Amino acid sequence: MIFNYITVSRTGLKREHNEDHIGVFEVDGGLLIVVCDGLGGNQGGEIASKLAVDIINEEFKNMSKLGVIERIQRSILKANDTIIQESSEDDNSNGMATTAEVLFLKKDFAYWGHVGDSRIYSSRKEKLQLLSKDHSLVQRLIDEGYITLKEAENHPNKNIITRALGDNNVLEVDLSKMKLKKKENNRFLVCTDGVSGVLTNNEIEILINNSNLSNIADKMSQLIEERGAPDNYSFVLLAEAN
Repeated sequence: MIFNYITVSRTGLKREHNEDHIGVFEVDGGLLIVVCDGLGGNQGGEIASKLAVDIINEEFKNMSKLGVIERIQRSILKANDTIIQESSEDDNSNGMATTAEVLFLKKDFAYWGHVGDSRIYSSRKEKLQLLSKDHSLVQRLIDEGYITLKEAENHPNKNIITRALGDNNVLEVDLSKMKLKKKENNRFLVCTDGVSGVLTNNEIEILINNSNLSNIADKMSQLIEERGAPDNYSFVLLAEAN
């Protein structure tokens, strides 16, 4: 299965630096997509997110003899170790961390790994599905029944995440895969919370099923900026080629 794609990464209207970093790489006849949202002062977030994308790509490529899920897991864990090491050696990078979304599309399968509150969406037959689950304080409050989904939309602590690369030597990575069926208008959106925190799932579902990827990217960016673009926003849109 062949996918066309388009990438967008912008600073937004309220931030001075773009701490997001994204990459799309051709690997072993498939597409590897990595989207990271950096955290940390003194531009540490920028360093962490770029380190994560570069290391995940390099490590994934170098482990071709292993299964895809294990390659994703190991590459994320390697990035985590490196970020922790770099943070300990450089005062300017101390405390830096990043989210990580890794999606690998090859033949009729999608494989993914997830840490943090960036997201991976899938759309099949124009029906949107959130494949990742936020590692955030707000998501924990939802899971434990303290707040509703509606209350979560404007919760004052919605930016607090509970898991990230660089936070801990022991890191749990969410991993999964699914089989794709051809000609189901398969589409994917991998994005930072600068997108998902501004657009609703219903809006994303409508936007992602526009026929033209460039139009989708333009409309998505326009809507985010009309709403103030309070954070960096980055995304990769992918659509099954006809």
